[in-house]
Amino acid sequence: MTRPLLGYHASHEQFAPSDLLRYARLAEEAGFTAGMCSDHFNPWSERQGQSGFAWSWLGAALASTSLSYGMVNAPGQRYHPAIIAQAAATLAEMFPGRLWCAFGSGQYLNEHITGHRWPTKEERNRRLREAVDVMRALWAGETVTHRGEFFTVEEAKLWTRPQTPPRVYCAALSEATARWAGGWADGLITVNAPPDTLRGIVNAFREGGGEGKPLSLQVHIALSEADAYEQWRTNVFPSAVLADTKRVDQFDALGDFARPEDLTPGVRISADPERHVAWLREDLGVGFDRLYLHGVGRDQERFIDLFAREVLPHLRTP
Repeated sequence: MTRPLLGYHASHEQFAPSDLLRYARLAEEAGFTAGMCSDHFNPWSERQGQSGFAWSWLGAALASTSLSYGMVNAPGQRYHPAIIAQAAATLAEMFPGRLWCAFGSGQYLNEHITGHRWPTKEERNRRLREAVDVMRALWAGETVTHRGEFFTVEEAKLWTRPQTPPRVYCAALSEATARWAGGWADGLITVNAPPDTLRGIVNAFREGGGEGKPLSLQVHIALSEADAYEQWRTNVFPSAVLADTKRVDQFDALGDFARPEDLTPGVRISADPERHVAWLREDLGVGFDRLYLHGVGRDQERFIDLFAREVLPHLRTP
């Protein structure tokens, strides 16, 4: 049995970048074997109160640890894909084999800042695929002139490139998106959900052409109901709501309607390490080989220490 990657998720929405860098070091020292981070312009709630620039932080995290790192990024509105291609190529050249990129269709919360129209989900998926095609051509060393549905690129060439480009994962929250991504993405990343839902997403990805490709899962975890409610109640709504809501204060207003019992399964709430071991083993049984654990509470030292001592060792053995 291949040992799974057991990663630490760094949430830029919740902590200052300097604190997140310290937590990343602590996570590696404690036994986490990989890392990832969010890529937001705004937090989900004023209570979270941060939103550092992920690409600056990734350089520091890769230099300060020996872990692989990636992010979930939405190319196309806030970022031109040529710029993301250059940023990723620079990191991958400095830290060979350690950077991956997960690309998704985005959220209005972050992308509205450029003032452009917010496209439909179908348009955003087409935009995503067009962006990935542009980035892959640049990573391959091509001089790219492209006039597509969503982007114009004029004689762009990356002069600094890694020997091997970063893996491109698709961030998918539905079977439809996962099936669509199976043929072109190098892997899949999604978030915790009931086992039947996750199994459907995994199967759809495989049926769409993703058989044998890496499967990653981001898992939101709280050690108490109070932690979950205080920090993550704005994030328990359907993906269509989360994708199309514009402002932080609107997310906070939505969160006021969330009851404690509404927090699951969006957040796994338990102070019992054995319960988390059972949940995560179930994820591995679905087929995921990379688990990125996000402690949604403010006390990251407690989360890292508890999981390193009482959860991760039980996931490294069959």
